[in-house]
Amino acid sequence: MTVTARAEHVGSLLRPDYLMTARLAYTEGTLSAAEFKAVEDRAIREVVALQRDAGMPVLTDGELRRESFQSELVAAVDGITGAGLDAWLWGEWHSEEFGDTSVDRPAELAVTGPLRKRRNLAAEEFTFLRSCVGEETVKVTLPSPTLFASLWSPERPGHYRSLGDFLADVTQILCDEARELVRLGCRYLQLDAPHYPLLVDPAWRAFYEERGWPAEQWLAYGVELDNAVIAAGRPATFGFHLCRGNQQSRWLVSGGYDAIARQVFGTIDADRLLLEYDDERSGDFAPLRLVPDDKAVVLGLITTKRPDLEAEDALLTRIRDASTVIGTDRLALGTQCGFATSLLGNALSIEDEHRKLALLVRAAERAFGAF
Repeated sequence: MTVTARAEHVGSLLRPDYLMTARLAYTEGTLSAAEFKAVEDRAIREVVALQRDAGMPVLTDGELRRESFQSELVAAVDGITGAGLDAWLWGEWHSEEFGDTSVDRPAELAVTGPLRKRRNLAAEEFTFLRSCVGEETVKVTLPSPTLFASLWSPERPGHYRSLGDFLADVTQILCDEARELVRLGCRYLQLDAPHYPLLVDPAWRAFYEERGWPAEQWLAYGVELDNAVIAAGRPATFGFHLCRGNQQSRWLVSGGYDAIARQVFGTIDADRLLLEYDDERSGDFAPLRLVPDDKAVVLGLITTKRPDLEAEDALLTRIRDASTVIGTDRLALGTQCGFATSLLGNALSIEDEHRKLALLVRAAERAFGAF
């Protein structure tokens, strides 16, 4: 089944307070693993109901079992130390409304041994989510392999003498996961690659180039590994998400897709590109001319960073603007990123989240007709 939904959110959803309380109790040892799992299951049933009530045609489990959208590699695999929450949050974060903040890269973060899988990363997520739905399309998100380059350091190479050797093992683990998800019946997978737009920023470009390659080679190598995961997960439909950082309603960099569009849009084998486009930080729609004819674009026009609702007419105007570059038949409407890229979440309520998703569906129905 090819996914053709005209409305879609990126994946993560806000954790309810009771789930956060249970996670803390589990971490402190006052709640058993089985008890914590039951709380997670309850939260996922509720988040599925929330999406259904909003009319979403594609459902996720909100990534509620994860510390961060990319954390399941470390949770499921031995060989990495020091990868707490800050391993996924470090950087210079910006917000005019909430102020800038800085998170240091953990000094103890290192790859210390060969990567060995203890369990699957997302198979349990999918099988439980599948049990909560009927005929609806469900989506599972996986991280792009080269996103984990930030875990490896040339100063502390550990078991892997080169970054390429480390990423080869990461890619194999993700390929195995994609195959297992498809074997279990998953028909829609999404790779998240927020690190590619970071290359438009000189400081981030320097960080990645210090790990071994210039930016152009980074993109070529990264997309090659992404395509390996996509090939392993066929015949599932694949989405591919790009943004510029999304934590606690803050962002990392600004800049359009121009510098990376030809390499990423033109060579990634995904079927759907979920692109951040909620404000001027993302640039204009001109780079969409580089999207091949066999790919759809999910315009991330609805922000997950603020509770205020976008005007429906303004969303329709922006969709029309994009349609002058890429045909309306290849467009869909989405959110710019997740509502809770990590367990910390963005600065809005679950009620705000529901209103945003309902708006997404209403605006998509006006723009594209019933679906």
